[in-house]
Amino acid sequence: MSGGDVANGLPRGRTALVLYGSETGNAHDLADEMGRMTERLRFSTDVTHLDAVEATAFVSYSIVLLALSTTGQGDLPNNARAFWSKVLRKRLPSTYLDGVRFAAFGLGDSSYPKYNWAIRKLHRRLLQLGASELLPHGEGDEQHPEGSDATFIPWLQEIRELLLAQFPLDKSIEPIPDDCLLPPKWKLALATANGVTNGRPSYSTPPGALSTEHNETSKISQKTGGSLIGNHIGVYLNVRLQRNERLTPTEHWQDVRHLVFSTDQVHTYAPGDILTIYPENTPDDVNHILSLMEWEDIADSPVELTSSQDMQNASTIQPPLTKPITSKDLTLRTLLAHHLDLTAIPRRSFFSLIAHFTTDPFHKDRLLEFTKPEYLDELYDYTTRPRRSVLEVLQEFHTVKIPWQWAATVLPELRGRQFSIASGGSLKSGEDTSTNFELLVAIVKYKTVIKRIRRGVCTRYLAGLAPGAQLRVCLQQGDLGTTAADASRPVVMIGPGTGVAPMRALIWERRALAGRMAALASGSTPTNASPLGDSVLFYGCRNSEADFFFRDEWKDLEQEISLQVFAAFSRDQKSKIYVQDLVKEQAKLVFKLLHEQNGIVYVCGSSGKMPQAVREALVTAFQQAGGMETEAAEAFLARMEKESRYKQETW
Repeated sequence: MSGGDVANGLPRGRTALVLYGSETGNAHDLADEMGRMTERLRFSTDVTHLDAVEATAFVSYSIVLLALSTTGQGDLPNNARAFWSKVLRKRLPSTYLDGVRFAAFGLGDSSYPKYNWAIRKLHRRLLQLGASELLPHGEGDEQHPEGSDATFIPWLQEIRELLLAQFPLDKSIEPIPDDCLLPPKWKLALATANGVTNGRPSYSTPPGALSTEHNETSKISQKTGGSLIGNHIGVYLNVRLQRNERLTPTEHWQDVRHLVFSTDQVHTYAPGDILTIYPENTPDDVNHILSLMEWEDIADSPVELTSSQDMQNASTIQPPLTKPITSKDLTLRTLLAHHLDLTAIPRRSFFSLIAHFTTDPFHKDRLLEFTKPEYLDELYDYTTRPRRSVLEVLQEFHTVKIPWQWAATVLPELRGRQFSIASGGSLKSGEDTSTNFELLVAIVKYKTVIKRIRRGVCTRYLAGLAPGAQLRVCLQQGDLGTTAADASRPVVMIGPGTGVAPMRALIWERRALAGRMAALASGSTPTNASPLGDSVLFYGCRNSEADFFFRDEWKDLEQEISLQVFAAFSRDQKSKIYVQDLVKEQAKLVFKLLHEQNGIVYVCGSSGKMPQAVREALVTAFQQAGGMETEAAEAFLARMEKESRYKQETW
């Protein structure tokens, strides 16, 4: 994003760099909102991800704003890790970022032990290198009833007032008012033969979306046995669906699928690694928005993304689409089907944009109300609480008519959904040189407070796939950090529901390691005398007959390796039993494995109450079996976290 056009007539040097590190797109959205704010204050603004810039470029800007999410075990997102590695270099002097003025906002989930660690680490490091903060960093919590906006909106307002005070405009110049539509940074245009529209660059495929570097690095990884995937960004693969099996009975309240994909190439991956699936909108939804917006006449004409202004720093500017565009001819219809999210819950900025595209005064006023901080509760009640979608908002505000050229700017990107891979060991290998990927997926379908049925865009897409379907996916390194070096340690795995997927991958991986290690030690067929540490799985579900996934498989594995499985069924008896209850029941075993044998804990599954309940159960187990005081038990768990022996991956 570059605001050179809106900053005409202003003194040189009034510039802003807005950076984000984002795994699922939330921090990217906040960065875009920061960028719009600085543009309205007439800063020439660039917005891009952290890995796209060098820290030395910071001094070229009047201000630097950052939006950063925390992933995994307190880590930075994939598109910020290269930047983080560079600024961590010990030889950098304390004056490295002298003169840089910055402000930062973090996104996190308070159910994780290392809540918002990424922004805290980066903020501290920038200060160590000589940068000065404009404002103490802000932190958003996904567990807050109103989400990150509860703290982001007041923080952004404070930044705005501070910038107006510290970078005052000339008396003859005012900030760009909210009712003035900013020019889009990328616009759709009818496709041209030479990729240039009105002297400006155009892209029918986003630069870097499918880089040679990714593929080459992956090849190196396969040959040298180095990094499991080659880099944190991942590698794009073509896969074929081999099996799509429903595991729960048809009368059960939830449809859970076991999906098996395969690719003809050999790819290595580890427990905790991720397969990103790129969903599609339904033809009905696509046709509906085409009709609603009156785009039918242009729907099937070839189009491309073009820069709507001359950019001074085009190398750092990212087009709005990150998913690779595989179709030769991009059309508005394929863009809506594969790249733009019609079922997303709209953000505040969406209402601000579409208010410009209605002439109905009532609709305009109502849309603008949703953008005001004092109406945050109403926005939550209208969007998040009933899970109202972009398409439904456009249906209700039917006088809104978005120009088709603005589609990629106004509508949110249809981002890939990440799933923990459920296969490991021998399950990863297909015939000849093929590689298998197994997923355990709960199909999202529920009724909202306004009595409407909601379906997850990705799980609905997956549920409808038939064997033989071909998909473009991305294989990414996960954050559980499992290694062969940990094989001798015992593991305590806590994975209720579909959270058992990475646990299954880990168990099968440990089975394969046990076989190899035993064969090397004895030169004979592997036996139960495994050199691996003990494996304990605490699994939880509603009913033993409905959703005890892989039950027979666990019985077989218990005969092959040192594995114990404890299952909690919350609805099979009068009093509900959960995984945390089993942890407390097995306090002696848990204490022995974790305290006496230096074991590792993995917690996977739904975020919210479960992770905190498990932490409390572990503290109770340490007290009961180890005779620890509460303070000592909590300190021991904290030490496990510091030693990377407590690992959590929840969603």
